[in-house]
Amino acid sequence: MSQEFLIEAFPRGDQGRGASRRLRREERKIPAIIYGGKKEAVSISIWHNELKKALENEAFFSHILTIELEGKKESVILKDLQRHPYKPLLTHADFLRVDKDHEIHVNVPLHFLNEETAPAIKLQGGVANHQINEVEVICLPQNLPEFLEVDMTAVEMDQVVHLSDLKLPKGVRIAALLQGEDHDLPVVAIHKPRAAKTEDTDEGEDGEAGEEGEDKE
Repeated sequence: MSQEFLIEAFPRGDQGRGASRRLRREERKIPAIIYGGKKEAVSISIWHNELKKALENEAFFSHILTIELEGKKESVILKDLQRHPYKPLLTHADFLRVDKDHEIHVNVPLHFLNEETAPAIKLQGGVANHQINEVEVICLPQNLPEFLEVDMTAVEMDQVVHLSDLKLPKGVRIAALLQGEDHDLPVVAIHKPRAAKTEDTDEGEDGEAGEEGEDKE
């Protein structure tokens, strides 16, 4: 992991909706919580705008983050984020402590490579149909990938790429596959657009009709 994210946090004593509203309105902070591990949960507050800016980076969601609270640092991952129903505001964040010796469950994004140059798309007129754009992985914190790559170069027309086809870094497993073959979900496929298929079918039917007419003559 090449990037590092440091979050400045502050102790939070007051609880409840009123206190949270004052925190957001007067201090420009949002309430949050750190939990997990062998320690008790800790209520904190963090700068709203700093977190919002960090969230613009896709890597923030699949990285081990560092929270600094009163001079002490803890390694965490973002587990939940709540937003205002209609305003562009964050309202609450949940952070889970991580231990280098214990596996974590994290959703990581999929990056589809060489999609525009894949022969089935560029030469045969196919269109990529993405079924999922992220996948839950299980691994030790030090093995957490920023993303998983899906190379589209060799994907043929009407071929379906499943979870079991993804190439995984060492020490990383896909959570769904541990539940059995029925959970080997489709990730992406390349198909001809429906209109193109209809035209091909119509041309085939017209050709057959013409041949039948010639035979009758």
